[in-house]
This record gives sequence, structure tokens and C-alpha cells, in this order.
Amino acid sequence: MRVAVGVQYDGSGFQGWQAQRPGVRTVQTVLEQGLTRVADHPVRLTCAGRTDAGVHGVGQVAHFDTTAVRSARSWVLGGNAHLPADLSLSWARDVPDDFHARFAALARRYRYLILNRPRRSALWRGRAAWCHRPLDAERMNEAGQALLGEHDFSAFRAAECQARHPIREIRELTVGRRGGGIVLEVEANAFLHHMVRNIAGVLMAIGAGDRPVEWAREVLEQRDRTRAGVTAPAEGLYLLAVRYPERFGLPAGAEPMPGFDA
Repeated sequence: MRVAVGVQYDGSGFQGWQAQRPGVRTVQTVLEQGLTRVADHPVRLTCAGRTDAGVHGVGQVAHFDTTAVRSARSWVLGGNAHLPADLSLSWARDVPDDFHARFAALARRYRYLILNRPRRSALWRGRAAWCHRPLDAERMNEAGQALLGEHDFSAFRAAECQARHPIREIRELTVGRRGGGIVLEVEANAFLHHMVRNIAGVLMAIGAGDRPVEWAREVLEQRDRTRAGVTAPAEGLYLLAVRYPERFGLPAGAEPMPGFDA
């Protein structure tokens, strides 16, 4: 049978999602080891979106095939018993064979956190990007609206991106100030490698007053990554949620995330 699981992780201690050479700690490798002990046979995972080193997962989704008969509760509790403190399972569901964590997804939602104050924070280290210069969230939000819709996002993809084409559809993008920080949320049918971090980098330059609001549209239309500015740090990025067709019966939303007020 095929089983889907919800996965959370603090990306600070992982070299990304994808399994690599022996000895490299990745989310996939550690999670497969834990689930293998529950299934009593080797488990191989496929995820909704491969995250980079330092990127966090709140609502990551993955699936695996198994001959083991376990309840949803057993997969979660048993899996978590064999996982480290920075990685956990939120839920498990039996799904039909045509479910695929990546290809069945209708949308992915990311959140980017920017601690925006003169002094750095020990508590937010590794969990949010830090910008000591004042950022104008309203300018950032206005600029971001130019990215809505289906476009060629070549200017926002990493040079090593392996996607077959750069066309993606951003369905929602919001930027707002919450307490001592800036929160960027963006939802799309899919994302290119580094796409959200490159969007964040462009919007931060606009928010700091280094570039005009119109620059986001100009970067998009130029389709040239070399003109798009810096890639924002990985530690501010969270895979917040993945949405699937209702017939699969998977949880629709992610668990609440902390704000900057604390």
C-alpha cells in the first residue's frame, strides 16, 4: 500500500531534503531510516518539494510504498520514536496508488521570515533572515503584485535549477509587518530552485529603498538571473503547506507558526 506523511523539520541541522553521499545528514536519509525501523523493511520516500540546506519544513508531504500493515497512529508515533528532535511526523494517511507527493500537488505555499531590527537575535538565529536596515513592507507588497499570474520566472531561478521549463503561476503573494519582522507568503502551482529566496532578495532591496517598486516587474520581464540581485538567506524560508485534490483526504493546512512578537 501507499502511505502519505506530513513532515516537519528544523532545517538548520540538515543539508537539505534530498539523500546525498553517505555521511551527509539530510531529511530524506534520516526520515527513511526511522520509517524503515517501523516498517521492518527499507523505505524510500518521495516528497512534495525538495528543500535546500537550512530551509525549514512545516507542512512538507512525502509518500512511500510498504508491505507493512500499520495504523496511521503507529506510523506517526513509531516514526517519531526513531527520529531526532529536529525532525518529526505530523500525520500519516493511507492513499491510493495514483497519489504522488510531487506530481499530485495542486499548490505549494512558502513563508519567508525577516527579522527587521537594528540588533540581531540569538533566539531567531537560523530561523529567520536578519536585516538591520528598515524595510518598508507596503512597498514590498506593492512590488510583489507584479509577479502574480503565470510568467516565465527565469530571472528568479538558480543557475543549477533542473526544471524543464521556467513557467510557473503565482496565485498569491503578500508581504506584511508583524511585530519586529516582515512576513512574506507566496503560493504557486510549483516553484523553481531558489525562486522564493530570489523573490525575497528582490523585494528586500525594494523595501530598503535601494530599488524602485517597478524593479520587480522589470526583473521579471528581463528574464535574466544576473540582473535580479542577491539570493536571500536559506534560514528564513519555510515550506508552509502543500495542497492536494480533496479526494485524497489529506490535511489541508499547516500547523500555526510563531510570530515575531515574542
